[in-house]
Amino acid sequence: MRKIELYDTTLRDGTQGEDVCFSVEDKMMIARKLDELGIDYIEGGWPGSNPRDAAFFARARHLRLRRARLVAFGSTSHPRHCAEEDPNLRALLEAGTATVTIFGKSWDRHVIKALNTTLERNLELIRDSLAYVKAAGREVIFDAEHFFDGFRANPEYALATLMTAEQAGADVIVLCDTNGGTLTHHLIEMIDAVRPHLHVRLGIHTHNDSDLAVANAIAAVEHGITHVQGTINGYGERCGNANLCSIIPILELKMGYRTIGPERLVHLTSVSHFVSELANLPPRPNQPFVGRSAFAHKAGVHVSAVLKDAPTYEHIPPEAVGNARRILVSDLSGKSTLLYKAAEMGIDLGADEDRLRALLGRLKVLEHEGYQFEGAEGSLRLLLEEAVHGDCAFFQLETFRVVSECTGDGRLRSVATVRVRVGETVEEVIAQGKGPVLALDRALRKALRTFFPSVNDLRLTDYKVRVLDAKRGTAAKVRVLVETSDGEEEWRTVGVSENILEASYQALVDAIRYKLLKEHGRPPQPSRDDVAPDYERQYGWGV
Repeated sequence: MRKIELYDTTLRDGTQGEDVCFSVEDKMMIARKLDELGIDYIEGGWPGSNPRDAAFFARARHLRLRRARLVAFGSTSHPRHCAEEDPNLRALLEAGTATVTIFGKSWDRHVIKALNTTLERNLELIRDSLAYVKAAGREVIFDAEHFFDGFRANPEYALATLMTAEQAGADVIVLCDTNGGTLTHHLIEMIDAVRPHLHVRLGIHTHNDSDLAVANAIAAVEHGITHVQGTINGYGERCGNANLCSIIPILELKMGYRTIGPERLVHLTSVSHFVSELANLPPRPNQPFVGRSAFAHKAGVHVSAVLKDAPTYEHIPPEAVGNARRILVSDLSGKSTLLYKAAEMGIDLGADEDRLRALLGRLKVLEHEGYQFEGAEGSLRLLLEEAVHGDCAFFQLETFRVVSECTGDGRLRSVATVRVRVGETVEEVIAQGKGPVLALDRALRKALRTFFPSVNDLRLTDYKVRVLDAKRGTAAKVRVLVETSDGEEEWRTVGVSENILEASYQALVDAIRYKLLKEHGRPPQPSRDDVAPDYERQYGWGV
């Protein structure tokens, strides 16, 4: 089983992506995670380019990495400097890393127009810079910037830059598709053309401007490349870099290469989410392998098949990469979906075909009205519980009112009044908030905390509004999705109405009822058969 070296550049190339920014502390934490994951090389940044990277390498001297080698990245010396006097090269050595990556120009167009020097001088820069760093006892990786564009334009010169790097002592030579425009079959042709001329380890560095970064990296490995560069989640400039979260499982699970090993591969999803959290970017749901939707099944036919035999609609076991199968309930759902979700929640729907058919029909009507339960499993739990056991109301709404006003000094405030009934007791309270939803949330919990003290533990952690029919303007129906936490668990609930406050109220009420159901079990059943559960009235089903 051939070993493929993994080189992560999230902390340098990844930060060049739009909206990606890591503090020094973020970079330290990510480096530790990448080391635990089993990455071979972690590129920490360019110490000669900015104070933050310099500060990182100063602190990184104390990093106790168990497996990975930390790498400092920089360019060949400036055309006006000799290697020994170049401040960039000195900064690379002062970073104190055992491995240094130096990039140099391999495209004659870049040499002349960007570097503003001669082709001969560029070869000297490559030779002298690499030899200088190598003489200092460092492992040297040479990134041949724009190699594939350069080889297409002037193959003799592009190859000469690689051979010069090898002669100067490069331990690894990396072929870079810096502009991300190379098609896979062209990339393969060029790799095959240069391999016979080189005797050091070869690497690949691809960008995703043609949506081929992962495919090109995989093709390169198939053609003899043993060193692969990329970033977690594919972060990087423009359209991003090759995504290691896809490359690693493809090499490990589908092609039989050894990268990080199956025992570490199970942590891939958590590392992906960890990095996205520090980048302050939401994880991409449809990202292959590690995305929340990567193993989500919605259509009834798919669900039925995957529950009988998972490989029918799953290309790998989700747990192999630390992910999980998700069965989504929607208007495309069938009985298999409902039975699976109910069992997952510990609810026995039984084998009553009429009840299952009625419940499925109810779900389809609600979805048609605008409700969506794929991301609102708290509301779905209440729906299923009520279908089997009856009322999950716990309390009944008498009235609510929200008033917003602007004070003389220009500040806005909202006041909510809520009256609820719990058993035979009616409670009416008033609460304020900076916005109407916050005021409503506070008033609702204030009214209930005498009866259910645990509502004080609830925190609204996310609030989303989706306009369902924008053409209707301010009369459009909206869907509100609320995420709530009690410090132990998070759950999502949904509400739909032409009135955003009513939709918000529905979602907030479901969030509280979910908590009460989890804590107390089901409430006492109504004594009269003609009393409709509030949950049914909320959705307009009747009895």
